[in-house]
Amino acid sequence: MEAAIADSRTIRTNIPARLDRLPWSRWHWKVLIGLGTVWILDGLEVTVVGSIAGAISKKGSGVTISAADVSGWAASLYVAGACVGALIFGQLTDRFGRKRLFMITLGVYLLATVATAFSFAAWWLYMCRFLTGMGIGGEYSAINSAIDELIPARIRGRVDIVINGTYWGGAALGALLAVGALRAFSTFLSWRLCFALGAVLGLGILLVRRSVPESPRWLFIHGREREAEEVVRGIEREVAEDTGERLEEPGETITVRQRRSIPLVSIARTIAQRYPRRTVLGLALFIGQAFLYNSILFGYATLLGKFFGVSDADAPFYLVAFAVGNLVGPVVLGHFFDTIGRKPMIAGTYILSGALLLVTGYLFSQHELTAVSLTIAWSIVFFFASAGVSAAYLTVSELFPMETRALAIALFYAVGTGIGGIIGPQLFAPMVATGKASEVFKALAIGAILMIVGGIVEIVYGVPAEQKSLESLARPLTAVDGSEAVGAAPA
Repeated sequence: MEAAIADSRTIRTNIPARLDRLPWSRWHWKVLIGLGTVWILDGLEVTVVGSIAGAISKKGSGVTISAADVSGWAASLYVAGACVGALIFGQLTDRFGRKRLFMITLGVYLLATVATAFSFAAWWLYMCRFLTGMGIGGEYSAINSAIDELIPARIRGRVDIVINGTYWGGAALGALLAVGALRAFSTFLSWRLCFALGAVLGLGILLVRRSVPESPRWLFIHGREREAEEVVRGIEREVAEDTGERLEEPGETITVRQRRSIPLVSIARTIAQRYPRRTVLGLALFIGQAFLYNSILFGYATLLGKFFGVSDADAPFYLVAFAVGNLVGPVVLGHFFDTIGRKPMIAGTYILSGALLLVTGYLFSQHELTAVSLTIAWSIVFFFASAGVSAAYLTVSELFPMETRALAIALFYAVGTGIGGIIGPQLFAPMVATGKASEVFKALAIGAILMIVGGIVEIVYGVPAEQKSLESLARPLTAVDGSEAVGAAPA
């Protein structure tokens, strides 16, 4: 490791403090639109597949495949691709920068989703879903790390939670898109046009994203302090002109020993050895949410048709209502994660949503619910769950050092989603296919219990991170103090 940093410099900088003291402006909106809207794509992808599973499996679709395989294998391969993409692109994001990777990962998504629209066989559909998932998985690590490093500390929680919650805006859009396509076009064209629209939306995001700068925090740690200074000065100038406010003098400085690259072994060792409690916390939050969502959402339309006789064309309407509850939750509850605090809000939303899901699952098993009442009940459950789940990404993003941030997100996403997101659809789809409500309740109970466990772990190991700088929550690996800090050169 020492050899890798022999030619590095030790510098002192106030860039983190300068970014954290900025007032909200149009520049921040540009970052949100350019980076945060990717969750709309993920929501659209997942919901479209869940909504049109029946259409893809129909005769004349151009692909010989069953509805169970669409909501089962195709869903699991999408999640598996997301796990692989998160790990590969997460490491590259910490190594080569946020901007370079969030452009590449979106490009992977665009190419793969266009290819999905031209599917002619089940194996081609499976492969394209895997590659699409790789692009989306890479986005999670690149985008979450970039957003948290550019948004002021005092509002980082609510902004991150609302951005992650926009996934459900994409889910609602995907459901409505499926409704229109299924009604207006032939079986062969309808589902293909749904994927094509995702590519069009992604292309628009790609054009906006070009104006989002590299993270100054990443730049000054990797020996590019002059470029970091230019980026921050440009941001400050734009914010001051937009708001008309005189910017306060920045407060604290940080001293770092720059490294152009940090070995993967050092990063993994840091995550496991320096922060064991935070590691357990991240795994508990991610496993619970991944199993809960992926087991339900991928097979929701199939469940409505199997137990309530809802047609393929009408199922998306129910998904829209479900998505609205998930979208409103983070918007309404998001600011409380910065005011009331991370621990009580994350623990509360996880435990409450798990308990409510157990109740609704039991009522479902007793045949006490209709398609409408089930959708209303689950919308209430996921009003709370969605806010808590969005906070899971925030938690692993802000509780690990800057040099490990993207890979930490990738690791927790991959492990949690790999356990819950791949096993969930495989377990849930066959249970729905049995036509037995008691079997479905078992799957719901597992997801609910894991959410409750995640909430309990948050109570024990959670960190009060609200309105605190990233550097104070997790000291950068490159940070130095003592005599070496005294002799550091100003950036």
